[in-house]
Amino acid sequence: MKTWQQFKILGFRIWLILLVLITSITVIRYYSFYPKSKAVPVSKIITSLSVYPKTFNPALDEYPSLVGYTHEGLVSENNQGVIQPSLAESWQISEDKKEIIFTLRSGLKWSDGQPITTDDVVFTYRDIFLNKTIPTNGQDLLRIGKNRTFPSVEKIGNLQVKFTLPEPYFPFIRATKLPILPAHVLRQVVNIKDENGKSLFLSTWANDTPSEKMVANGPYKIEGFVPGERIFFRKNPYYWRKDQQGNSLPYIDRIIWQTIDSTDNAIIQFRAQGLDYIGLDPSYFSLLKREEKKGNFTIYNGGASLYVSHISFNLNQGSRNGKPLVDPIKSGWFNNLAFRQAIAFGIDRQSLLNNVYAGLGEIATSYLPIQSPYYLSTQAGLKYYEYNPTKAKELLIKAGFKYNSQGRLLDKQGNLVRFTLITIASEKILEKIAVHIQQDLNKIGIQVDVNPVALGLFIDKIVNSLDWDCHVVPLKYPVEPNEMASVFLPEGGFHVYNQQPQRGQQPITGRKVADWERKIGNLYVQGATEFDEVKRKAIYAEAQRLALEYLPFIYLVKPLELAAMRNRIQGFKYSASSEPFWNIYELKVVK
Repeated sequence: MKTWQQFKILGFRIWLILLVLITSITVIRYYSFYPKSKAVPVSKIITSLSVYPKTFNPALDEYPSLVGYTHEGLVSENNQGVIQPSLAESWQISEDKKEIIFTLRSGLKWSDGQPITTDDVVFTYRDIFLNKTIPTNGQDLLRIGKNRTFPSVEKIGNLQVKFTLPEPYFPFIRATKLPILPAHVLRQVVNIKDENGKSLFLSTWANDTPSEKMVANGPYKIEGFVPGERIFFRKNPYYWRKDQQGNSLPYIDRIIWQTIDSTDNAIIQFRAQGLDYIGLDPSYFSLLKREEKKGNFTIYNGGASLYVSHISFNLNQGSRNGKPLVDPIKSGWFNNLAFRQAIAFGIDRQSLLNNVYAGLGEIATSYLPIQSPYYLSTQAGLKYYEYNPTKAKELLIKAGFKYNSQGRLLDKQGNLVRFTLITIASEKILEKIAVHIQQDLNKIGIQVDVNPVALGLFIDKIVNSLDWDCHVVPLKYPVEPNEMASVFLPEGGFHVYNQQPQRGQQPITGRKVADWERKIGNLYVQGATEFDEVKRKAIYAEAQRLALEYLPFIYLVKPLELAAMRNRIQGFKYSASSEPFWNIYELKVVK
C-alpha cells in the first residue's frame, strides 16, 4: 500500500506532466498560426478577455470592443477624459453652435494603403450611424433635442466635412469619437438585405471573417484569430501618428487577446507569466501586492472607478405574446417605491465594501463619478440610504407588507416575497456581491435566489428576452453625463430597467413609463442642449436627485480601479477616467 507521501509525489509528477503537456499544446497552437515564423523577434503584449467578441464590426461596439485598437474617430479622449484631435486635426464651431466643420489630417491612409477621405466620414455617419435601419449604440449619442433628431453631414472639400445640427448640442464634439469606417470596403453591403430583411452590414466583419478583409485606421489591424480563444493584432503600417523624432507609431508590433473565462484563471495565468496585463479585482490586491517585486510587475491605482456596482429590478409592466414579462405579483412589489427604498436601506454597503472589495473603494452615492464636474454629493442634498434594517422593515409594513411567525415577508395577498437575482457566472466578485445581498435581505425577511449565468445568457435576458427579476452588475458612467443618456431616456437603447423593444424584436404591449422616469429623461435632453455650465450642473444635479429618490438602480460600491502591468512595458498611463490602453500607440517593450 502506498503511503500518503508517495501519493503526494505521484500527484506532483502527474501535475508536472500535465503542465508540460498543456504548455506544449499552447505553444504548438500559437505557432501553428504562423507556419513560416521569422527569426527576427517581435515585441508584443499579451492580455486577456473574459469573453470572445461576437463581432469585429467597430460600429456595433459590442463588448468586448476593438475600438481604440483598430479604429479611431474624428476625436479621441486622453486618460483624463479630455477631448483631443485624432483623424481630424481641428474643428470650428459656428457662432450659433449649430454648424461644426472638421478638417482632416492630410495623408491619412487605411491599413490597405487606400486614402482616408471625407467620403469615409460622410459614409460612416450618413450611411451607418444616422441610418435608422441600422441599429447601433452610437445613434443614442447623435439624437438631439426633444424630438431626438439626427444632425446632417456633408462634404465641403477634400479635407473638410460639415455637420449641421437642428439645435445647439453640447456633447456633439465628444460624440464624434465614433469610429470612422472604410467606404470603399463597406458601402456595397449597407443596402443589401439578408434573408431576415436586415442590412448585410450588421453581419459584415463577423468573428469568422478572414482577417485580410477587415480594414483598419487605428494603430493595429486584426492579423488573425483562433475562434473562441485568441485574437492577434499586428501593427498598422499606415497609422498616422509619429513620435517627436518622426518614428512611426505604435512601437509594439503585436497585441494578443487571449480568452480566459474566469477572473481566477486570469490571475493564475498572470502569476505564471502568461499575461502581461490584467485588470485587478480588489479581492486579489493583497495577493499580487506581495508578489509585485518578484513577479517584475507594478500594480497601478487609477483612483475611484467609473464603474458602479448596482442592483436593479425589472420595472417593465408590459407583455409579449400575451404573457407578462414579469410575474404580475413580483411586478407589483418591484414597482412599489417603498419596496425599492426598503431594499436600499436593507443592504449593508460598508460591510460589502470591506468584505468583498477588501475596503478598496468607496460606497456609491451618486452614479456619476467624482471625476465629473456634474457629480452631486450627499452633502449637497443627494439622498443617501445608510444601512438601517429597522427602517427597511418599517417602510415595508407601512406599504402593506407583513411578517409571518417565521419572520418571512408577505405581501398584502399573503404571497411570500421571493425573487431571483441574476449575475454573471464568470465574474466571481459579482457572485460574492449577490451572496452578500442575499444574506442582508434575508435579515428583513426577503428570500433571494442567486442565479449566476453565462455572460451571453445574461445579456440576452437583459436586452432581448427581458426575462429577469433583479440583476447585479457594474455599469460604467463616464465624466460626460450625456454618454449614458440611453440608460435614462425611456426610449434609450439601454433603458434596461424598463426596456422598450429594439428593432427586430417582438413588440411589447402595456409598457408604462412613470412620471419620474420621463422627468429624468427630459432632464438629459435639456442638459445636452445647455451650454451654460452653471445651468448644466443644476440640470444634472436634479437628474441625480430623482434617480436616487426613485431608485431605478440601487447603487452599491465604486471600487478603486486597479491594474497590474509587467515592468518591461513602458509608457503605461493608467487612470480610472479612461480605457487602460487609451495610449496603446505610445507603449514600448524593453528588455
